[in-house]
Amino acid sequence: MTLPAHAGLDAIVSDPAGAVIGLDYDGTLSPIVPDPATARVHPGVPGVLAALAPLVRAVVIVTGRPPRTALALGEVPGGPSLADVPGLVILGHYGLERWEDGRLTAPPPPPGLDLVRARLPELARGLDGVWIEDKDRAVAVHTRRCADPAGALEALRGPVAALAEEAGLAVEPGRMVLELRPAGMDKGQALSAFLAERNARSVMFVGDDLGDLAAFGAVESAGVPGVRVCSGSTEVTALAERADVVVDGPDGVVAFLGDLVARLGKPSASGRA
Repeated sequence: MTLPAHAGLDAIVSDPAGAVIGLDYDGTLSPIVPDPATARVHPGVPGVLAALAPLVRAVVIVTGRPPRTALALGEVPGGPSLADVPGLVILGHYGLERWEDGRLTAPPPPPGLDLVRARLPELARGLDGVWIEDKDRAVAVHTRRCADPAGALEALRGPVAALAEEAGLAVEPGRMVLELRPAGMDKGQALSAFLAERNARSVMFVGDDLGDLAAFGAVESAGVPGVRVCSGSTEVTALAERADVVVDGPDGVVAFLGDLVARLGKPSASGRA
């Protein structure tokens, strides 16, 4: 594909050494599948990120998953993995955990999760196909396997919100999923803090789901040129409505990033340091 004309993209191309490239994981770097435990990275992602990372200030994955889960799913048989991307940072659990240079830093899990683990199965009883995912510092209930995924999600929305309030947690809605997680951090706050840490002069964020709206907001308020890219789907339209660029799912993300690498590799791209 060909990069569209956009001021944020122009800033990245003209000064790549000042650019931070932020990316969601599920639905962006990997396809959405019925079982999140099998959501392996798109086979083209590790290679294109390995080519991109040395050309820009930083590549950061901002995800609701634990960083080590993203790394485990980021392995491509017979090829490079996410762990091979030079300088990659993963901000997991919406920024509560950080993986960098092979080291993981994280706060202790919130005590309210024990209550959620005890009570959530009862809330899901009778809804065939509902699946509960324990993420260590968050718990998610998925309805994608149900006969009526949207109806099951609506049936759970009220009880899950009440349980989250009792446990002192926040509810993060997504594509046929409700996640109960610690409050006080989201992808926007995580991305904003990272941009300040790296003294970014431009920023791109690529996402696909409702949780990525906060990261789009961080791009908008960063005070530097930015571009919002949506990994498009028929399930979520809110991101596409706010995006500067919409691509066709993870395939489109890989093609878009590949074209960016090609542009940055041209002699006209300046500012690398």
